[in-house]
Amino acid sequence: MEAKEAFITPLPGRASDAAPGVATIDVEAVNTKGERALFASRKKVYAKRAKGTFRNIKWAVMIVSLAVYYILPWLRWDRGPALPDQAILLDFPNARFFFFFLEIWPQEFYYITGLLVLAALALFLTTSVAGRAWCGYTCPQTVWTDLMIALERFWQGDRNARMRLDKAPWSVSKIYKKVMTHLSWMLVGLLTGGAMVLYFRDAPTLMGELVTGTAPAIAYIFLGIFSFTTYLLGGIAREQVCIYMCPWPRIQGALIDKDSMLVTYRDFRGEPRAKKKKGESWDNRGDCIDCKACIAVCPVGIDIRNGPQLECIQCALCIDACNDIMKKVGRPQNLITYENFTSIEAEQRGGKPKLNLFRARNVIYLGLMMLVGGLMLAALLQRSVLDVNVLRDRNPLYVQLSGGGVRNGYTLKILNKLYDTRSYKLTVEGLKRAKLKIVGYDGDGSKAVLSVVPDDLREFRVFVSVDETGLEAVKSESAPITFVVEDLDDGKQTRRDSTFRRPAG
Repeated sequence: MEAKEAFITPLPGRASDAAPGVATIDVEAVNTKGERALFASRKKVYAKRAKGTFRNIKWAVMIVSLAVYYILPWLRWDRGPALPDQAILLDFPNARFFFFFLEIWPQEFYYITGLLVLAALALFLTTSVAGRAWCGYTCPQTVWTDLMIALERFWQGDRNARMRLDKAPWSVSKIYKKVMTHLSWMLVGLLTGGAMVLYFRDAPTLMGELVTGTAPAIAYIFLGIFSFTTYLLGGIAREQVCIYMCPWPRIQGALIDKDSMLVTYRDFRGEPRAKKKKGESWDNRGDCIDCKACIAVCPVGIDIRNGPQLECIQCALCIDACNDIMKKVGRPQNLITYENFTSIEAEQRGGKPKLNLFRARNVIYLGLMMLVGGLMLAALLQRSVLDVNVLRDRNPLYVQLSGGGVRNGYTLKILNKLYDTRSYKLTVEGLKRAKLKIVGYDGDGSKAVLSVVPDDLREFRVFVSVDETGLEAVKSESAPITFVVEDLDDGKQTRRDSTFRRPAG
């Protein structure tokens, strides 16, 4: 079934009457027999360059976002001679995540979970306050699409020039412009993929290996995947990602209400729209001159005058375009504006705009963010720099000695999270006449000094034995004992409970 044509039908009703977050256009494809098709052929969007406040904000956000992304892998953080000095590093081979002063081990993944929860709540709060502001300004898809469009505009010209170029027959000039455009997109993709892989290994080292061809194969594989993905999504797919691939437009309807700030067309002021000739009166007509400037600059190609739509990413470029036109025709600005429906309804009645930020849902989101952030901060402040784990042998549970005593075996794991070598002393409490033996150390194990190098996990085999006289004090088959690991440098102790097993009777 081949899709030949797509019809866009605005739903009935004024823009201000539409439910927030609900699409007001219905796109359906029909084939030559008038039957519904399973898809609609893409109609290429030629976004015109906008000028104004919101466009300048988008430029600033794009520059800052790209700078942060490309610069972060190169920031250094001194952790001593034994550890990498990259400030942000996902060290998968050693199962660690370095973030400036913080190092997260696999058993501390709850920090990552907390950050993800905070990010989700922040996104919910932003959407409740200002709609899809994240999508319009800081979403990676938006940032890279903006960059790709800027490169396309550099090589092929603005909207009308690109439209004429696509309709023109193939020539040397057209081939040159198209090839240079795609080569520029590929270069951006390569730089993007190259920066991404630098987060997973020391950036200067890996960059040298990538250039000389000595990097691991997996680095080249992921470099290719990230590069191609950026080229495809930012340069080719563009608005299709926001409309069809991204689930967020379908979710946002549950997060906004009549007090959420959205890019909105003031239809009560703009209608009835009509073309305007110089010298004509403004009586009995709206301020909208139907110039379609708002449509020309829209990166997803919608008409904001049809009301809130699922496709709208709230970039507000239509506001800049409309304000420029209103200035030229001598009418008040903000025919299209960032506004909530409560304010629009108040203005229609002659009242003043109302901004209600402290609504129940916003307070709940903010409260949850403070709660999660507080819990994470408390966990971070109480975070131990020494992690001790004791595993008792299960086979055999115990060994009877020739002198009548009993011995139990344990595996002791000490994780030193500090950036210098630490020395520890191990003792055992809870058993009378208990003797401690550490494999590899002669004599009394309680006098041995256990050394652990910076940021490393060391494993020790430990045996605890009790002679026949000491066993008389053990009344059951299983007795509780405590291993005490003392840091000889600062005197801090870490205690771990375990059990000592003996024969019945």
